[in-house]
Amino acid sequence: MRWTKYGNRKTVIDGIVFDSKAEARRYCELSLMQKAGEISDLRLQVPFGLIETQRRSDGKMERGVVYVADFTYRDRNGQLVVEDVKGKRTAEYIIKRKLMLQVHHIEIREV
Repeated sequence: MRWTKYGNRKTVIDGIVFDSKAEARRYCELSLMQKAGEISDLRLQVPFGLIETQRRSDGKMERGVVYVADFTYRDRNGQLVVEDVKGKRTAEYIIKRKLMLQVHHIEIREV
């Protein structure tokens, strides 16, 4: 497999392609937690709209901004948890993390 810009390797678990070994490991942990009843409603690659598509003054469209969470699930209290497996915090990620808090009132749990 090819190495990516940040040195992570794509990894396949249960037929699902993950961006890194760390993300694949976390998926295994969360799957076990769900089977044990510790969490529920585990979802992968969940998109959250942050900024809507807009039309510029010249009539051209400006694409919207979306944050895609590595994992979402419900904890024992039914609270939504949004997780991102991080090796490196890019400037783009930091801005999206702040927008998630402002727009959706969700703090991203970094693993």
